Amino acid sequence: MTSAVDLGLFGPDSVTWKVHKEPIVTLGGLRSLYLQALHPRAVAAIAQNSGYRTDPWGRLERTSEYVGTILYGTTAEAERAASRIRRLHARMTATDPRTGETFRVDEPELLLWVHVAEVESFLTTARRAGLELTDDEVDRYYAEQVRAAELVGIAPATVPASAAEVADYFAAMRPRLGLTRDSAETAFFLTVPPVPESWGSRPLRLGLTLGPARWAYFGIATTAVALLPPWARKMYGGLGWQTTDKSADLSVRGIRLLIKAALAAVPARYRVAPMRREALERAGLA
Repeated sequence: MTSAVDLGLFGPDSVTWKVHKEPIVTLGGLRSLYLQALHPRAVAAIAQNSGYRTDPWGRLERTSEYVGTILYGTTAEAERAASRIRRLHARMTATDPRTGETFRVDEPELLLWVHVAEVESFLTTARRAGLELTDDEVDRYYAEQVRAAELVGIAPATVPASAAEVADYFAAMRPRLGLTRDSAETAFFLTVPPVPESWGSRPLRLGLTLGPARWAYFGIATTAVALLPPWARKMYGGLGWQTTDKSADLSVRGIRLLIKAALAAVPARYRVAPMRREALERAGLA
């Protein structure tokens, strides 16, 4: 390895790479969408601008590619990807269904909400699935993610950079959150999205489908909801009981073990996502 090697925003010594090495963080991404939907303006912006209803799997693929680029791309690649997102957001507006006010989707508060909901979900899901991290590593993860937030236009000084700051941020935001029609419709869509026809299944009422893939995904989605903070579950009409938290921990740990077992049967070169593999090769760790 030489000083000329560009390891991107983070690198092999970062807590970010340690956390995102875990495939289970994908479930954290789903959890974050449920959490994000509790912000009335944020979910309105998504509902009025995103094509997730007509092309959910395409949007998932594009989002995954962006996240992968920020995590594992070179500095230039990450900056280019974030620049495209900033330009896209700068052209978008939405209407607040409660007030009728038109607002820009790149409002600092909305960008910050999406960022914190996402990184907290990634980290929380990985830890509850069994990834061991010290308190110092948790704080380092949040501090590292300030760089990702800055790239999309968030002022670094406003970004929570430790577990305590994230907890304070959520406490301050809770009075502004709630379940709206957009929230409910988004949550329902996330829980029972359309399954590609190629997966094979037989149709049911409401356009839903029944089959192994549907039930497997439904179990994953309900685990994502159960992993939400108790106050967020209550906003969705669920329960804030500790027993729900314990059940969620058992479920997510079970999913993590199933993923590990499935990967063990896959040839070694295919066990690592392409972007991560390329980053490891640049670092001389392939």
